[in-house]
Amino acid sequence: MTPDWNHFTPWTALAGGLLIGLAAVLLALLNGRIAGISGILSGLLRPLQGEWPWRLAFIVGLLAATLLVARPEIHIEASTPMLIMAGLLVGFGTRLGSGCTSGHGVCGLSRLSMRSLVATGLFMAAAVVTNYLARH
Repeated sequence: MTPDWNHFTPWTALAGGLLIGLAAVLLALLNGRIAGISGILSGLLRPLQGEWPWRLAFIVGLLAATLLVARPEIHIEASTPMLIMAGLLVGFGTRLGSGCTSGHGVCGLSRLSMRSLVATGLFMAAAVVTNYLARH
């Protein structure tokens, strides 16, 4: 997927970042939960009593907002086996790192968590190396 730099505006990026931050703050204040997407989604797979409504609402809202506001044109240049392997590796990584990029990068860093700082640094380093290897 290649960004369309001709139509990029920093205001929409800023608004998106503010909405992500607002959602994370509201979930923490109103529900006492961290907005880590992998944890929210995995909680839907084996829900505890009273846990699934807010988890489902969060995931549905996340998907609906993307489709309603951004209307992305997504062109994936990978095969189905490659996408399956990538998904499994991401799932393994979120278990290994005790959280995902949203949990550590958005919520953990804002709480000044040292563990989240290390995890986010490792996520970014792995992304740089993976991108380099995939493109060269």
